[in-house]
Amino acid sequence: MPNFKDKVIIVTGASSGIGAATAVHLASLGGLLVIVGRNVEKLKETADKILSVGGAPALQVQADMDKEADVEQIMAATLKQYGRLDVLINNAGIIEMATIETTSLAQYDRVMNTNVRAVYQLTMLATPELIKTKGSIVNVSSVCGLRAFPGVLAYNMSKSAVDQFTRCVALELAPKGVRVNSVNPGVIITELQKRGGLNDESYAKFLERSKETHALGRPGNVQEVAAAIAFLASDDASFTTGVNLAVDGGRHAMCPR
Repeated sequence: MPNFKDKVIIVTGASSGIGAATAVHLASLGGLLVIVGRNVEKLKETADKILSVGGAPALQVQADMDKEADVEQIMAATLKQYGRLDVLINNAGIIEMATIETTSLAQYDRVMNTNVRAVYQLTMLATPELIKTKGSIVNVSSVCGLRAFPGVLAYNMSKSAVDQFTRCVALELAPKGVRVNSVNPGVIITELQKRGGLNDESYAKFLERSKETHALGRPGNVQEVAAAIAFLASDDASFTTGVNLAVDGGRHAMCPR
């Protein structure tokens, strides 16, 4: 298992889904977690789960990733508490269900601000500290960054941007000993799609359809993505950078028949 003993780790979007599972997993492996989210109550639930697996108490930071001042506070709070940073997990993200015919610029801005601009800003702020520790970054992208899917246009664009950001920053920081990778999940059972507009019935159909769209015949779970993130963030992946790692049950390799 990867070892994160005494490593200071920021996880954004840690109040639910992949972010929460990743924070708990990394804490169980010895990490010192800074968990970031908008929902204070849900963030506390993640903090409680961290304690339940024997992790050190997490630093909880309430932040709206759309607000520059809030993003700045993430690094400020981390350095005040720990004085260093070893790992950055850029996980916070949203989805909007819309096509080029039905989308609005407001939707586009919301998606790009959260999924791309905030990642850019926090990574900029974290980079000087990660250079000091020769740390690592893992961005949470999507199979939608690797393949084209209709109906989620702005989301697809945002995740393609995250993938390119990952590769470019990996090349820029490699000479300074910082590794940068992404995970590209397929359909994972979280609240993401419901928050994006699917009702319970539509979501159930969406999961059922995933049995056909994923080569392994099922959607994934958050623990499977958390394990991949832990690998990329750890010294076990010491010779891996600039990778967009599909954690998608083979969906990226499939073609319509």
